[in-house]
Amino acid sequence: MLATATGLAFIFFHFVKDNTANIALIYILALILIARWTTGYLYGIFSSLFCVVFINGCFTYPFFEINFSMTGYPITFVCMLIITITTSAMTTKLTRQDEMIAERERKLNEAEKERIRANLLRAVSHDLRTPLTSIIGSSASYIENHDELDPDEKLSLIASIHDDSNWLLNMVENLLSVTRIQSDGHTVAKEPELVEEVVSEAIDRLKKRLPGASIHVTAPDEMLMIPMDFLLIEQVLINLLENALVHSGSPRADLIITNDGGAVTFHIIDHGKGIDASALPDIFSGKYDSSPASDTRRGMGIGLSICRTIVQAHGGIITAQNHEDGAEFAFSLPALETVQQQMKTN
Repeated sequence: MLATATGLAFIFFHFVKDNTANIALIYILALILIARWTTGYLYGIFSSLFCVVFINGCFTYPFFEINFSMTGYPITFVCMLIITITTSAMTTKLTRQDEMIAERERKLNEAEKERIRANLLRAVSHDLRTPLTSIIGSSASYIENHDELDPDEKLSLIASIHDDSNWLLNMVENLLSVTRIQSDGHTVAKEPELVEEVVSEAIDRLKKRLPGASIHVTAPDEMLMIPMDFLLIEQVLINLLENALVHSGSPRADLIITNDGGAVTFHIIDHGKGIDASALPDIFSGKYDSSPASDTRRGMGIGLSICRTIVQAHGGIITAQNHEDGAEFAFSLPALETVQQQMKTN
């Protein structure tokens, strides 16, 4: 900075020898930049002394001679020193504030990771253990009593094993989704994707798991693009649609997609029993369980917590509410145009 300022000062002095007062402004600008991009006060004080000496020795008559006995030079040095110290103090304070903010964000991220880890531990210890126990029990009954069971009883045991295995597969997919986000520091690699494609893929996968699923989709005619991790958003749709069909007691689920000007919103609406009003504030915490005690493996709290984690990692929001004939979950993701505008602004 000092070398650049000195070079500019000599160029200015070469063309305008009669107006050297502005040369001081060049050095003052250099002092401010030096104070901004260095730490502490040593560099600034040294730079102030350097500037005063160069202005005195190179750009004041008699030229190329140092003469501090001239009127005003102590004031010039003091003013430059005050400017430097003040700027250094301000930038040091700003740097410390930035460090405090970064530390606070780090702690918040760590707290969020710990919350997710706790939910994962709960899933492993409860939501996964329960269907595993059922699978072991059903398979043991089939093996031990194979000759005594009639065909209907055998089919019932196999069907139970099949259902529990599908449930386990769904839970493992959810856990892997969260693990992907955690390993990337709560960020996701997003690519522009067609909404129509991710919805179609999610419904196809869900119908393989629930062949009798009745899902009615309503979407705008225009082509909608969203920057997303395709597999993660697909998992969110599968979780919410499965909740609407399995946990609510609804005969069908409605998926309504709206373009809200800057964001695309997915509304998953069921026509079942709704959600307990007292549970709505904590429904995405991972603690909510809509099922009776006899079927605790069918609880949907972990899946909803994972949905929130995925949506928030995409910069979106997710909500839940009751309506007259059931419940509605909705999540919004920034549209491609909005993300592009934000990138240009940044």
